Amino acid sequence: MSKTIELNNGLLIPRVGYGTFRVPEGADLAAAVKTAIKEGYRLIDTAAIYENEASVGQGIREAIAEGLVTREELFITSKAWNDGISYEETLQAYDDALARMELDYLDLYLLHWPGTKNDFIPQWEALEKIYADKRVKSIGVSNFHVHHLEKLLKETTIVPAVNQIELNPLQTQKQVHAFCIEKGIQIEAWSPLMNAEILEHATLKTIASKYGKTTAQIILRWQTQTDIVTIPKSMTSSRIAENIAIFDFDLDGEDILLIEALNEDGHYGPDPEGFDFGR
Repeated sequence: MSKTIELNNGLLIPRVGYGTFRVPEGADLAAAVKTAIKEGYRLIDTAAIYENEASVGQGIREAIAEGLVTREELFITSKAWNDGISYEETLQAYDDALARMELDYLDLYLLHWPGTKNDFIPQWEALEKIYADKRVKSIGVSNFHVHHLEKLLKETTIVPAVNQIELNPLQTQKQVHAFCIEKGIQIEAWSPLMNAEILEHATLKTIASKYGKTTAQIILRWQTQTDIVTIPKSMTSSRIAENIAIFDFDLDGEDILLIEALNEDGHYGPDPEGFDFGR
């Protein structure tokens, strides 16, 4: 299996990335980003609201300076927060992200949340402008449900390359996933390990024992094997390495079905239908 997936604009995105949600700014994060790159991660994910873009950028620049990777080999993602909902504010938000990270461009820039007022069209039009000007390699959304996507597709021009959503064995979001497949939008999973809360699940531990892998590796392999991009987070070097060491085995069809049968259709993070912070 290839370690990348082709997006709807022809850009290749790694199947596994390094997430930085809830990691504070500082030298530890910069070091962790550099460790992730050493271990083979090429997708690094951050967001304005994480307030850690500067440290993420520092880790990236240090890795490049040390010859671990070139900028062109990396796939860097950030997200516009809900407080910049106007067209001009969103254009400025992108410039601010680049300035904080000290980078010339991003590979993917996302709208972080749709908001309850469905007033995201000006934000998306700003992303379309940035993309048309070739200042970003691809654009997408995060936490969009089907009706949000339907509105976006009806009222704007560019189909999102990615929809980054909360997705794990207990929340598979099948309706959103199916719609995105139909429209050529790549699903990307945030919090795939549910902040480690799911790692002791009995069914997953049984499957992990069968393959001689950790529970985290089983979850991440399930996602990558079913063409879901995934961005696990860890600040522990051994787990950073473990989370990307998932390309040397295949889950059989029966085990994939067992994992997907765990779905409870809940939200363990904020539900996009009611999440409106910053607006």
